[in-house]
Parts: sequence; C-alpha cells; structure tokens
Amino acid sequence: MTETVTTPTPEPGAAAPPPGPRRSYAELAADESREDYSLRYAPHSFRRWSPATVAGTALGGIAYLADFAIGASIVFTYGFGSGLASILTAATLIFLTGVPIARACATYGLDMDLITRGAGFGYFGSTLTSLIYASFTFIFFALEGSIMAQAMHQAVGLPVEIGYLVTTLIVIPIVFRGMGALAKVQAWTQPIWLVGLVLPFAVLAVEAPEAWGAFTSFGGTEGAGAGFSWIGFGLGTGVALSLIAQIGEQADYLRFMPAKTEKNRRRWNLAVLAAGPGWVVIGAAKQLGGAFLAFVALEAVGTTHALEPIAPQIEALKPWLGSFALPAAALFVIVSQIKINVTNAYSGSLSWSNFFSRVTHRHPGRVWYIFLNLAIALTLMEMNMFAALNKLLGFYSNVGIAWIAAVAADLAVNKRAGWSPPYIEFKRAYLYAVNPAGFGAMVVASTVSILAFFGLFGTYAQAFSTFIAAGLAVLLCPLIAWATKGRYYLARPNTVNGPSVEVADERATHACAVCETAYELPDIADCPVQAGPICSLCCSLDAACGDVCRKDPQGAGGPVLMPVPVVPRA
Repeated sequence: MTETVTTPTPEPGAAAPPPGPRRSYAELAADESREDYSLRYAPHSFRRWSPATVAGTALGGIAYLADFAIGASIVFTYGFGSGLASILTAATLIFLTGVPIARACATYGLDMDLITRGAGFGYFGSTLTSLIYASFTFIFFALEGSIMAQAMHQAVGLPVEIGYLVTTLIVIPIVFRGMGALAKVQAWTQPIWLVGLVLPFAVLAVEAPEAWGAFTSFGGTEGAGAGFSWIGFGLGTGVALSLIAQIGEQADYLRFMPAKTEKNRRRWNLAVLAAGPGWVVIGAAKQLGGAFLAFVALEAVGTTHALEPIAPQIEALKPWLGSFALPAAALFVIVSQIKINVTNAYSGSLSWSNFFSRVTHRHPGRVWYIFLNLAIALTLMEMNMFAALNKLLGFYSNVGIAWIAAVAADLAVNKRAGWSPPYIEFKRAYLYAVNPAGFGAMVVASTVSILAFFGLFGTYAQAFSTFIAAGLAVLLCPLIAWATKGRYYLARPNTVNGPSVEVADERATHACAVCETAYELPDIADCPVQAGPICSLCCSLDAACGDVCRKDPQGAGGPVLMPVPVVPRA
C-alpha cells in the first residue's frame, strides 16, 4: 500500500467522527527531506538556502556535454553559417520563454508541473505535460549516459553496454537523498568541471590559433557549405530548441529560492535570471565550443568519433598533457555527466510522481519513480539512441516548445491582460480539469508542427516546424483565454489564499484534516467535504469526494477557513 487510509471509530457517547477518513503515508513518501515536497508547494521553512547557493546548484546541473554533441551535430550537418544562426536563434527563444517561468517558480515555490496547472492547463490538462517533461529527462539522461559510457570505454576499455548500466546506477544514491545531496555534489565538483571546460580551449588558443578562422569556413561533412541556408537554419534551430524544456529542471531548483525582500532583491533577481533563462547563455557557448573542438579533431578521429565529446577533448589536450590527456579528458567527461544526470534523474522522479498521483490517486514516494525513469533511460541507451540524435531531438522539440511557449504566453500576456488570475493556483480544489487556453494551444500547436515536421506542408514548413509550434502556441493561448474570458482558470473562488499575500501570512500553518500534518497556507485548500483545511497532496489523492467543492461550492458548505488579508507581494 502506498498510504494507509482509516476512518476513526467514535467512542460511546462521543461526537460524530469527522467527515472523511485519515491518511498516513508510507515511510518514504512521508519523509519530506527525501521528497523535497515533490508534489507540493515548497514552504518557506524549507527554503533555507541563499539565492547564490540555489543558483549555483541550478547552474551546476547544466554541466552536461550533450551541448557539445548537439552543437557539433548541427554544424557538421548544416555548415558553420547556418549552424551559428541556428544556435543563437534557439538560445534567444529559450531565454525569452524562460524569463517568466523562472520568476514564477522562484516567487511561488512551485515546480514546472504545478506552474503549468495554473498557467492555462488545468488540473488534468497538465498531466500530458508531465509526460512530456518526463520524456525530456529520460531522453537526455540516455544521451548524457551514452557520452559517459563512451568516456569509460576510451579510458579503461569498459564495454559501452556495461558502461550504460554503470552510468545509470551511479546516480541513484545521490538522487535518493534529494536537494541537500544534489547541492553538495554540484558544489564539490564545480572546480574540476570549470578547469576541464576551459583547458582545451586554452590549449588550442596557444597551439592552434588559426583553427578559429578555419572553423568559420567549415561547410560541414555532408556538403551543406559554409554559407547561410534557410533550410539548414530551420532544421538546425529545431534540433537546438529540443533543449527548451531544460527550464523545467532549472525550476526544480528555483522553487527553493528564498522569499524576495528589499534586502536581497538585487541578489534574488540576478540569481533567478542567471539560474533560470541564463543557463542558455552558457549552453549556446558550449554548443559552439563543442562544434569547434569536433572540427579540430575531425581529421584525426573521423566524423563518428568527433561527434563523441571524449575524443575531441583528448585531441585538444594532447599538446600539453601528452599521455595524460586521456585520463584528464575522461575525468572531465565523467564529472560533467554525473552533474547533469543526477538532475535528470531527480527531475524525472518529480514529473512521474505528479503524473501518477493524479492518474492513480496513489503516492508511494518520489524515490520509487527514480527507478522507472532510469529504466527507460537505460533501455534507450542500449538501443543506441545516440546514433539518431538529430532526428529524435528535432521531433521532440515540436512538442516541448509548444508546451513551454504556451506557459510563457500565459504568464507574460494573459496575467498582465487580466484573462488569467494574477497568481498561480495549483490546487485541485480550485481548478477545472482542463483549461483550453494553455492545453488547447499546446495540442493544436504541437499537432500542426508535427505534421509539418513529417513533410505534410512542404519542405520549408518541415524545416521551420518548431517555429510553427512556438508561433501558434504564443498566439493561441492568449486568444483562447480572451475568447473564453478566462472562465476556465478557476472552478471556484479561492477566498483563503488566492491572490498573493504577504510572506508573513504565507508562513501561517494549518493542520490538514486528513493527514493531520501542518502545512503553510499556500499548500492548504478549503474543503467542504472535510469541513476544514486539506493539504494539496491529500486533496489530489482523494478519489471519493466527487469534486463537490468545484461543482457546487456553496451547496457543499461554502468556505470553512478564515480568509487571509490580501496584500500584494513586493
């Protein structure tokens, strides 16, 4: 059993029992130090890290070398001119969509799934996006794991099939412990990673200064030419945009950002900007840098190995390190891949938890879903997904960008226009099952763009399918919200903790009538069935209430909690 539900028996002569049963969670699910409030609002009492620490941990998670492989693949396929334009354009789009999402997650203490619920998708509408996000984490875990296995094969001759298993198992003890362990791993490994990242470029700057000039004339390995091509630009941008869902992993850390105050305002804003959309600045630089290293190593190792980050690293380091180039490069690759794959596994466990809690009304604990995510990733690695990198990522980006663009449009446009509530409502008790504003926009945008991706609308539409996804999502989300007058955002008014309130008021706690645990106000809903407060997780897991609070809130008893004074947050 994932959790135990019991109905208390009254003593003789005692008052009638409370309206609903009591729930006690399994040991793993009940331990929030491991759970990291995986399905909940992150309370102020848990956000004990400084803005700099949260930002450093979040940025540590972008140490991955998939950027190297993606950048090299784009430039090798489409040439330098089209590749450069693709990488910079994708980075710009990712940055712009990431700004409102990062600020919302850091302000409200919510992860990407909970933000999506309240930003135009509805309670069950965001279930599909949980699967999209989960697929992002296991696709990129498999990609990063493949790179790590290649490094171990080069360094010690370990067969890559066994390397796939090793890279999967090594992250489990870290991810099991949650945010605290992840923060330590990212901090401890950061110096090694920074040295390993910069050293190859320093060597080439001294030993082969002419290589940069030659790189700008590189026409790729498939005859694309060094000049600009609209088709190459569109297809290359689609591959680079596959990374757009990375903002979700950044959000998994940003939700632990402390409350913004007058004292920390500047540091808070800088940390959120750097650790949120700012990741793509480093990411774009890594893509171009990875393409450059692969170009330099191309003649020595061949096209196939040049696309594997370990080989270009070795070739770049040889002039200075000689025989030590191999172990130094292997150490850098392994450290980099551990840093990102603990994040992939952690974020995947959060996403699967959100998905299954709504579908099954069960919550065994976040840690169990680590194994599900890693099993899928391991299967993809054994199937050699690395060989189909461009096609897989190009297809995935059509869906990912439709989702992220719709959420960003709601936060940046709908809320400012007043078509969407001015705060993020994530609790089941106040949400419609599906909101057509965000969910409808994503479904239409991704469907049309996927049809374009497979060539239904011609060559140019195929190349620019991701632009179609982004454009339709950004256009349709506000249009649907305006047409429906925002009626599908809230199923009933939230008179308890709806609009933003002062942080002091948010810290007030109420005991959940079901699990009898105290939670801060934003995590509490007004439950007429329980005749008292209910925490967001117990509300999600209730399969027998019939959603009477949403269908007929007044007939079900109306508000049972005192409302909190509405004071706009700074």
